[in-house]
Amino acid sequence: MDLLLQIGLIEIAIGALLGWLMVIREQKPEWLKRIGMVRTHRILQIHLDFVLMGLILIAVGLVVGDPPPALQFMLIFGTVVNPLLFAPLAFDPDFDRKLWYRIFSVISFLAVSGGLVWAAVLGPS
Repeated sequence: MDLLLQIGLIEIAIGALLGWLMVIREQKPEWLKRIGMVRTHRILQIHLDFVLMGLILIAVGLVVGDPPPALQFMLIFGTVVNPLLFAPLAFDPDFDRKLWYRIFSVISFLAVSGGLVWAAVLGPS
């Protein structure tokens, strides 16, 4: 199986598993508060982002015949890191004020957006 397809399926599976946290968020929110989570809506963002990022990888993997390794790295890095950037914000709403977090966010967003533009330029094959 192609790497982008495999990682895309894994990301969708992670998103599906995060659905259980959505149930906990609704049924037993005190469990999440007990572990220090103060912004439980971030679970929904992580859940949806993993599903969407997985779909993006699958789409690119199916359309772009043999993407260069650098393109694959960019897309995999960005589509894994982007959803995870919501996790620290669930525990500390001000986490995004840290310089290293902002730098990491920019690198991740550049990887996804730049990778998708590169994939669009390569086009279907």
